[in-house]
Amino acid sequence: MFSVLIADDHPLFRAALRQVIESQFADHEIFEASTLSEACAFVNGDKDVDLDMILLDLQMPGSEGFSGLVCLRNAAPEVPIVVVSATIAVETMRDCITYGAAGFIPKSFCREEMGEGIRRVITGEVFLPCEASDTDLRPEELPGGVRHRIAALTLGELRVFELLARGKSNKIIAYELGIKESTVKAHITAILRKLRVHSRTQAIIAARELDPH
Repeated sequence: MFSVLIADDHPLFRAALRQVIESQFADHEIFEASTLSEACAFVNGDKDVDLDMILLDLQMPGSEGFSGLVCLRNAAPEVPIVVVSATIAVETMRDCITYGAAGFIPKSFCREEMGEGIRRVITGEVFLPCEASDTDLRPEELPGGVRHRIAALTLGELRVFELLARGKSNKIIAYELGIKESTVKAHITAILRKLRVHSRTQAIIAARELDPH
């Protein structure tokens, strides 16, 4: 089951994104939010949902600049967030990755292109359009000394981190390790704190700093 939150204040575009999900995933669960406060309710425990991805419009009511992205990222760092925006400025795309997004999909993309972007994020990639993907995407705040910080992880955290670096979802990690999904989330929270990064996207990038292949 692929569970996704579509956070966009335009009903027609929420419907378009719903069609993308329905065309790409036979087994899916879709939630919708039209304001930032509604989106936050899904990640703050107000609603009993377990998300695999958030598709976020930066210009939602209640959000200014990157505040919505940062708010949702801090509330649910284990959930990959893909920004879906009408903005096509390369600087904005790169800033979204710096602030913890796992990808950026322009609203001008066709259904197939959007589906490809979503699937690539699911596999652990950081997705950007071609015009923004040829430059160094490592966030400026990604700290050095990654190898030393990884050495501080417990055995359980290391097992989760290894699968996280492969792009596995929380559900798959829980299944493969034979643990509860809540335990996976707790481990990821500890991993982010020890690596001194702010999102699972940056944790994946940190892992690839050690093994770029």
